[in-house]
Amino acid sequence: MSGGPVAFYAPLKAPDDATPSGDRRMAQLLLAALERAGYGPEIACRLRTFDGAGDKKIQERLRAEGEREAERLVAEYGTRPPAARPRAWFTYHVYYKAPDWTGPRVAAALGIPYVVAEGSRAAKRAGGPWALGHEGAERALDAARLIFVMTQNDRPSLEAARPAGQDLVDLPPFVGTDFLPPCGGGLGRGVAQPGKPPSSGSTPTPNPFPQGGGEQIRLLTVAMMRPGDKLASYRLLAEALGRLGERPWQLTVVGDGPARAEVEALFAPFGERVRLAGRVDDAGALARLYAGADLFVWPAVNEAYGMVLLEAQAEGCPVVAGDEGGVASVVRRGETGLLTPARDADAFAAAVAGLIEDGARRERMAAAARRFVQGERSLGHAAMIIADALSAIGVRP
Repeated sequence: MSGGPVAFYAPLKAPDDATPSGDRRMAQLLLAALERAGYGPEIACRLRTFDGAGDKKIQERLRAEGEREAERLVAEYGTRPPAARPRAWFTYHVYYKAPDWTGPRVAAALGIPYVVAEGSRAAKRAGGPWALGHEGAERALDAARLIFVMTQNDRPSLEAARPAGQDLVDLPPFVGTDFLPPCGGGLGRGVAQPGKPPSSGSTPTPNPFPQGGGEQIRLLTVAMMRPGDKLASYRLLAEALGRLGERPWQLTVVGDGPARAEVEALFAPFGERVRLAGRVDDAGALARLYAGADLFVWPAVNEAYGMVLLEAQAEGCPVVAGDEGGVASVVRRGETGLLTPARDADAFAAAVAGLIEDGARRERMAAAARRFVQGERSLGHAAMIIADALSAIGVRP
């Protein structure tokens, strides 16, 4: 099956949504991987089906909107020449809070494969406030010819409920290292420094880290500032930093959002050791921030897996993160970073302290982190996995 585009949909957050997040970034990367693999993807739908409140009326409204969108798309595709109609439908991130009410209907009407990346089953939601969303997600996952499994936490439930004829293929989270500027290892990597010009092809970036005397270890955090899990992670991070004593560290925080005032208050006691740099949207500038850091730190409360952890490692920055959700799927424990027990500020502080004091280990982890991402978590590697899996079900580039 070849010819037309692959229809792409992300019901949690469209790839061109105005608000940055790991979900938006992964949607963008999947589009890029499909393009790299030769499938000419097009965004078919931007309907956001997310219901964070567990409100049945909201879910009923979203279901109706999704069904109407399916009818509209089927009619629209019917006006195209056969060679221009979608040859497959590809949905990213299906779960009970953001089901796909549209894709399965369109795929069935057109007689094309329905494909999901990062599908999650949650049987315990069958009778609760998200019962309708759960039903929609389950129906979509049941309809999928192929599911790309992006974290091993999802695999057991997907295996247990897998219908006959459905393929499950591992597609670990990845980053677009091809589009990041080249940055070598070492202190201040890729960041313009006094008396040293920026690397060729890069835009000079002022030193973003707080200035302190002596050999300060440069810590970096990149995360939205919003209530809930993100704020809980910031709270744990501040608590852990408070236990580092007089060790030589400085922290730059990249991010913004509605909880900025609370984050500012959390880090105010550290004075000039912490700099809140605000939101950075430019990928090249963000890459230089990662490359200029010695250690990326994030407690990762309830994190699905944490795109920022992969992005940091891609630039040779080892990480310390909480071992929660799918974080273990993006960090090589003890090799590219350290994972600590979930929500344990003491353990997190101990891990950071150990790496502050062991520069040789940091350097080994930095080199291993870059090798790991370039070798196993690159856009090109993901494109090959996607192309092989789609070809196996008859959808060829």
